[in-house]
Amino acid sequence: MVLPRQYNAVDDFVDRNVREGHGGRPAFIGSGDVMTYGELQQATRRMANVLDTLGIGRETRIAVLMFDTVDYPVVFWGALRAGVIPVCLNTLLTSEQYHYMLADSRARALFVSEALLPAVMPVLEHLDALEHVIVVGENGGGRPLLADLLADAPDTYETAATCADETAFWLYSSGSTGDPKGVRHVHSSPIYVARHYGRGILGIQQTDVCFSAAKLFFAYGLGAGMFIPMSVGACTVLLAERPTPQSVLQTMNAHDPTLFFGVPTLYAAMLADPECRPENASARLRLCISAGEALPEEIGKSWKERMGVDILDGIGSTEMLHVFLSNRPDDIRYGTSGREFDGYELRLVDEEGNEVGTDEIGELLVKGDSAADGYWNQRAKSRATFLGEWTRTGDKYTRDKDGYYHYCGRTDDMFKVGGRWLSPFEVEQALVAHHAVLEAAVVAYEDEDGLTKPKAFVVLSAEVAADEEDLFNILKEHVKEAIGPWKYPRLIEFVADLPKTATGKIQRYKLRE
Repeated sequence: MVLPRQYNAVDDFVDRNVREGHGGRPAFIGSGDVMTYGELQQATRRMANVLDTLGIGRETRIAVLMFDTVDYPVVFWGALRAGVIPVCLNTLLTSEQYHYMLADSRARALFVSEALLPAVMPVLEHLDALEHVIVVGENGGGRPLLADLLADAPDTYETAATCADETAFWLYSSGSTGDPKGVRHVHSSPIYVARHYGRGILGIQQTDVCFSAAKLFFAYGLGAGMFIPMSVGACTVLLAERPTPQSVLQTMNAHDPTLFFGVPTLYAAMLADPECRPENASARLRLCISAGEALPEEIGKSWKERMGVDILDGIGSTEMLHVFLSNRPDDIRYGTSGREFDGYELRLVDEEGNEVGTDEIGELLVKGDSAADGYWNQRAKSRATFLGEWTRTGDKYTRDKDGYYHYCGRTDDMFKVGGRWLSPFEVEQALVAHHAVLEAAVVAYEDEDGLTKPKAFVVLSAEVAADEEDLFNILKEHVKEAIGPWKYPRLIEFVADLPKTATGKIQRYKLRE
């Protein structure tokens, strides 16, 4: 894919749709609001003028701490139109975490949803670079409101002549293994994702309606909710609140999306809800997608049996912006992340960087032009992750003789038992396959002899009420029979829930502490 050197992503995703006569088509539906592509174009021009008025020039950063409403694409694309860099922030963090990200990014303005203002109030006076706080809502407590600023701004603007290789926006890594890192993405990356995964794998069409439970601050959600549908002039349904089985089903039933993007933990929770039935979902649903973490085989098969629609499992990362390895609609093998597809090359290597053989465990490296431009002010980590054209994913996989990739776990989560590598994910899949288990996470621990053994943390299904000692023995034997006698968890701790990032990834490092 070759783009001109002078290229601004807003032209491909907003202006082109209007030029091609689709200005009247709905781009976003959310919280009772409908925004067409024509209205989005005008609003993003107003947003660019707002930034000019605030004195925020090209290549400077603004922080976006907003719920998924129709205001989000206005702020995001309006910033790109002005050559300003939006930094997308997770809406489920603490004041201390916001202080870290706002200080680290040196954002000059913060656009924040009204309900999220209390979370950042304690840290605002400690941010030297921050000059403006703009509230998205009806009551800013004396601070300017986005709606008022947009209403006063002109709707004409000459789009910034940015470079295809210029930083367009930042995402922060989820922080599942430490402090989050600012990941810098360039203007050419969104259309690369849209063409290779959105069109090449999903077959996205203008008539599709997308609904992503993954939020727009999350790389997976940003692609699912904006880049992929907007690349063909399709429509996206936005859910402002945190997704639950009930809110997701209600949204699906109300808007009949054709494509639904979720994460494994949400699919598991929905399957545990008796109201999760085809008649309570979307009548037009043609495909479900999963990413964020590997999808257990049992969840995929159970969803297909219950809902009559396949889940297309794939893997992506913040560093690669979206999915780069996936199953295909006509080629689904549950329990795998699928096969390599056009636009990305994959390698599996050992600790010395040598290619591993069929069915051997190696770290997954990926090559593709949606890779980030590096981490902000993290030189050593950038060098360790971005190896020329290749990017280290930190994921361990095996590749079978047919080219399907089988997830084993994060590099930091893998461990040896009796001198043999053990895949925590394989044990977790075996546990989840038992009807008594809703979720499971497996980590290493040292026994009384100092030997490394697997320990499982298990969330039981709601209807299960059995003696924990009996359940331990039942699950131990179940794992032995399913995947091998040496892989069973030597300890099982039954818990109410598992620690997760806001994007649904299990924080195994917290379980190891």
